[in-house]
Amino acid sequence: MSLPSKSPYHQIWTEFLNGDLEICVSPEILLEYEEIVSQKISSRMATILMEALTNRPNLVRTTPTWRFNLITQDPDDNKFVDCAICGMAEYIVSNDRHFDILKSIDFPLVSVRSIQEFSKELADEM
Repeated sequence: MSLPSKSPYHQIWTEFLNGDLEICVSPEILLEYEEIVSQKISSRMATILMEALTNRPNLVRTTPTWRFNLITQDPDDNKFVDCAICGMAEYIVSNDRHFDILKSIDFPLVSVRSIQEFSKELADEM
């Protein structure tokens, strides 16, 4: 399963499929991914994509037991923060401006990268 080469997510998805990076998810996040993917592509393709994601050994599954509630503007985004903290992720990759608040919070420390910043870091490592 691939994404168009012009997609901002292409390099990240390819690196993930190659096993070169890990993605941390919680059950809540997987449900959201499935919902979004199902809206954009056929049911059959959504199933294939979700299986490609969930069957990877470099998919880090975590079930957060603590809610940090660090994002107040869009509380639904907290599931990503909680997952990143509990899964000990290096950072969250997102262009969602609601995550910018994390740059001003010292504890728990959660680094945020835009998709462009993260893609540049990946390219620089090559």
